Amino acid sequence: MNKVEQVLTGDGCHSLYVPALDEHYHSTHGAYNEAMHVFIEQGFNATQGNIAILEIGFGTGLNAWLTAISAHLGNRKVNYTSLDTFPLCEEITSQLNYAKFSEIPDASGWLKAVHQCNWETFEPINDSFKLQKKHLAVQQLDETNMFDIIYFDAFGPRKQSEMWETDVFKIMFESLKVGGFLVTYCAQGQVKRNMKAVGFEVVPLPGPPGKREMTKAVKRLL
Repeated sequence: MNKVEQVLTGDGCHSLYVPALDEHYHSTHGAYNEAMHVFIEQGFNATQGNIAILEIGFGTGLNAWLTAISAHLGNRKVNYTSLDTFPLCEEITSQLNYAKFSEIPDASGWLKAVHQCNWETFEPINDSFKLQKKHLAVQQLDETNMFDIIYFDAFGPRKQSEMWETDVFKIMFESLKVGGFLVTYCAQGQVKRNMKAVGFEVVPLPGPPGKREMTKAVKRLL
């Protein structure tokens, strides 16, 4: 596991910086605003009813926690599977200031539960949200027509190019239900071409603060 350093982003929310990669876990313009825009507003809120979500890159747990809150507020049942091969230790995650971004009294407890729950099994975080964290690389994923949404939150293609190749997008395409979709902060041209090559319909969307564009990739009925 590479050494990480805590940083404060533009909206007052913590993120982490990896010196060895010269890469941040979130946008320096605002970690909270980025996660809310890309994964909640354009992802979770673009669906209805009970859903299954796959996250590539559990990281700091911010996306999972925000989805747990959103599921509670919307009274929706969510099964959330998150993959991470290099999970952070509690010494790091316990210092993150995410709890201040929610006025729900139970939200700070949900944040602790997101980080402290067992791996490899579904664990209830609240009445609406179950989380399964898996020590698994996306290249090892073997699911078909399982998920409604994929939160694709890997490090960027300039730092982790192997995560953005067609073979990975093919795996994710197969794991989605027809009509399901992937959302990511990345809008690089080659990435979108790789998505299209495996069958995705690529939809450019306005990006979060500090970024012009993000990407939605939909698995349409052939």
